[in-house]
Amino acid sequence: MSDTALPKKLIRASRTTKSSFVLPSDTNTHGTLFGGKLMAYIDDIAAITASKHARSAVVTASADSIDFLSPIREGEVVSLESYVSWTHNTSMEVFVKIVAENVLTGKKKVCATSFLTFVALNEDGKPSKVPEAIPETKEEKYVHDGGYERMIARKARRKNSEKMASEFGSFS
Repeated sequence: MSDTALPKKLIRASRTTKSSFVLPSDTNTHGTLFGGKLMAYIDDIAAITASKHARSAVVTASADSIDFLSPIREGEVVSLESYVSWTHNTSMEVFVKIVAENVLTGKKKVCATSFLTFVALNEDGKPSKVPEAIPETKEEKYVHDGGYERMIARKARRKNSEKMASEFGSFS
């Protein structure tokens, strides 16, 4: 890892969007989007976002949270918007906002939010430094301002997961 300072990047440079109709094959017995399908969409867009910010290969370090706020129904359009919300050395926190839209009425609602963490990799597959993310909008500043506290919580959660894995890692 190099100690050379990288130029800072505006958060908007990593902003990524993706939309898709919710088809019958995407839904569960309630006629709503499978949670696992949405999770795959979230990881995919977040990886693209992190790669755009770092301009390198990335790996998912953690899916920090996915808060399902309301169902996304068959026939609606699900849109995901993501951006790198905070950075620390080699890691990037990515925020994803998920919106459902009824295309017939135009009504939109935020259905879920998610935070994931990615690590940038160099050509040798080792962690590499990432540019600092600079917020501009009210939303970006709000999300960015909580980044340090979320990192501390992630580290504590990971430490607990490592302890559980070492104590209860084998199958009975």
